[in-house]
Amino acid sequence: MAPILKPDICVIGAGSGGLTTAAAAAAFGVKVVLVERGKMGGDCLNYGCVPSKALIAAGKHVAAIREAKRFGISVGEPQVDFSAVKDHVRGVIDAIAPNDSVERFESLGVTVVKSHAEFVDEKTVSAAGQIVQARRYVIAAGSSPFVPPIDGLKETPFFTNETIFDLRERPDHLVVIGGGPIGLELAQAHRRLGSKVTVVEAGTFLGRDDPELAAVVLDRLREEGVSLRKGAKVVAVRKGEAGPSITIETGGGREEIAASHLLVAVGRAPNVEGLGLKAASIDYDAKGIKVRPDLRTTNRRVYAVGDIAGGPQFTHVANYQAGLVLRPILFRLPVKERRDHLPHVTFTDPELGQIGATEAEAKASGALKDVLRWPYAENDRAQAERHTDGLVKLVLGKGGRIIGAGVVGLAAGEMTNMLSLAVGKNMAVSDLRDFISPYPTLSEIGKRAATVYYRPYTEKAFVRRAVRLLARLG
Repeated sequence: MAPILKPDICVIGAGSGGLTTAAAAAAFGVKVVLVERGKMGGDCLNYGCVPSKALIAAGKHVAAIREAKRFGISVGEPQVDFSAVKDHVRGVIDAIAPNDSVERFESLGVTVVKSHAEFVDEKTVSAAGQIVQARRYVIAAGSSPFVPPIDGLKETPFFTNETIFDLRERPDHLVVIGGGPIGLELAQAHRRLGSKVTVVEAGTFLGRDDPELAAVVLDRLREEGVSLRKGAKVVAVRKGEAGPSITIETGGGREEIAASHLLVAVGRAPNVEGLGLKAASIDYDAKGIKVRPDLRTTNRRVYAVGDIAGGPQFTHVANYQAGLVLRPILFRLPVKERRDHLPHVTFTDPELGQIGATEAEAKASGALKDVLRWPYAENDRAQAERHTDGLVKLVLGKGGRIIGAGVVGLAAGEMTNMLSLAVGKNMAVSDLRDFISPYPTLSEIGKRAATVYYRPYTEKAFVRRAVRLLARLG
């Protein structure tokens, strides 16, 4: 019988949240066991953030070549070697993989067990025939692509974000089911790389984002030739000789769309099955493991972070939560997760970043006092780059506090960092006004949006009288 492992912490899942937890704990000299049944690095490295951004980068280069004539540069139509593009994607994954590898984590002092983990009781996990009895557990088992119960889908070949990057030949016509960030990012990338692309969405495209900002992204996708079918419910899928076809239902009736390849991108489901959660007295539902504000489960020994914890499914959220749970586990410090300042970015072109409350959310809650905007077209750097579509939007609460922000346009993801700090630190609009931005940069747009707050004061009679009076005083 294998010896019983008795670490201080057992981490289940080697995605972003699990790796962050394990590495940080090991840095303090704590004994850590890390259990992973699949690939080290999890979804982000192997199927999500990394490969999708590598594919998007390839698409951006194609778009840049096509737009070169606007800068006085003459080039021909770009020639895309789709197989070579996928080699580029694989190369990016391979370059990052050593940071997440078994070898690296073992060098940090972490015991890595490559196996499925399952709780056998409230205090014990079984993995690869070994028994683990840790003082505390952190479940970071992630999520998997959700496959909706559409008639005929199981009998029809289709891709998810976990399989689309293995496709070596360029799709003639890629049909995407799902109009969220994943669906639209991959749709635009494939369109730029030469595929015909249709995206169908039963509800609203980019439904979690401010509609005013989302419209800028959707307009660009339509200009580039992506067909966007809003309010189109997929009622059936079938396998044809030339490829799959879907039947959609809209206000105008039913319609069939033929495709060469089908991508299902309608969200993700937490990996709660097979973990023995009931044996461990851990409550969960279809949304994930139920956690308290300190991310502790109904089993006081066990915490959950990342996609499986039922919150926003982003790599940076998993990392944030991993940092939180280490405080009570290692130092007995109280923590409370905040979700009112979590940023997210859709990496289309233009990018779209959102932090905190949208205008509609702030209005619904009664917190909205003002909304400030400044367009990219009024920014000198945006003009020089010839990317003038977009705007920064600040949502203000009482006392000019920035309770939400959004930005759509060139490098919006990078600009989201500053706005995330402003929302997270409860800054006032005056803090952005006084921020000194180097010229010429896109971040000036956020500063200019802040100055709009003071524009009405320039028209007030008493302010103008005060200025005239002070001028007379010399």
